[in-house]
Amino acid sequence: MGYDEKIGNATENTAGKVKEGVGRATDNESLEAEGRNDQASANLKQAGEKIKDAFKS
Repeated sequence: MGYDEKIGNATENTAGKVKEGVGRATDNESLEAEGRNDQASANLKQAGEKIKDAFKS
Protein backbone atom coordinates (compact mmCIF):
# COMPACT_ATOMS: atom_id res chain seq x y z
CA MET A 1 0.00 0.00 0.00
CA GLY A 2 1.38 3.36 -0.96
CA TYR A 3 2.08 5.92 1.69
CA ASP A 4 -0.29 8.42 0.03
CA GLU A 5 -3.16 5.94 0.11
CA LYS A 6 -2.55 5.17 3.79
CA ILE A 7 -2.65 8.85 4.68
CA GLY A 8 -5.74 9.45 2.55
CA ASN A 9 -7.61 6.53 4.08
CA ALA A 10 -6.63 7.52 7.61
CA THR A 11 -7.70 11.10 6.97
CA GLU A 12 -11.06 10.00 5.56
CA ASN A 13 -11.59 7.68 8.53
CA THR A 14 -10.76 10.44 11.02
CA ALA A 15 -13.01 12.92 9.23
CA GLY A 16 -15.81 10.35 9.39
CA LYS A 17 -15.32 9.93 13.13
CA VAL A 18 -15.46 13.70 13.60
CA LYS A 19 -18.64 13.98 11.52
CA GLU A 20 -20.24 11.15 13.46
CA GLY A 21 -19.33 12.78 16.77
CA VAL A 22 -20.61 16.19 15.72
CA GLY A 23 -23.79 14.56 14.46
CA ARG A 24 -24.33 12.89 17.82
CA ALA A 25 -23.57 16.07 19.75
CA THR A 26 -25.98 18.15 17.67
CA ASP A 27 -28.59 15.40 17.36
CA ASN A 28 -28.17 15.47 13.58
CA GLU A 29 -28.84 11.92 12.42
CA SER A 30 -27.97 12.73 8.80
CA LEU A 31 -24.49 13.99 9.68
CA GLU A 32 -23.95 11.06 12.01
CA ALA A 33 -24.86 8.60 9.24
CA GLU A 34 -22.63 10.43 6.77
CA GLY A 35 -19.73 10.06 9.19
CA ARG A 36 -20.33 6.34 9.53
CA ASN A 37 -20.47 6.02 5.73
CA ASP A 38 -17.17 7.90 5.38
CA GLN A 39 -15.54 5.53 7.86
CA ALA A 40 -16.88 2.48 6.04
CA SER A 41 -15.64 3.84 2.73
CA ALA A 42 -12.17 4.44 4.14
CA ASN A 43 -12.06 0.93 5.60
CA LEU A 44 -13.08 -0.63 2.27
CA LYS A 45 -10.42 1.33 0.41
CA GLN A 46 -7.81 0.26 2.94
CA ALA A 47 -8.84 -3.38 2.58
CA GLY A 48 -8.62 -3.10 -1.21
CA GLU A 49 -5.13 -1.66 -0.98
CA LYS A 50 -4.04 -4.49 1.32
CA ILE A 51 -5.37 -7.05 -1.16
CA LYS A 52 -3.46 -5.39 -4.00
CA ASP A 53 -0.31 -5.45 -1.88
CA ALA A 54 -0.77 -9.15 -1.14
CA PHE A 55 -0.84 -9.96 -4.85
CA LYS A 56 2.24 -7.83 -5.55
CA SER A 57 4.34 -9.84 -3.10
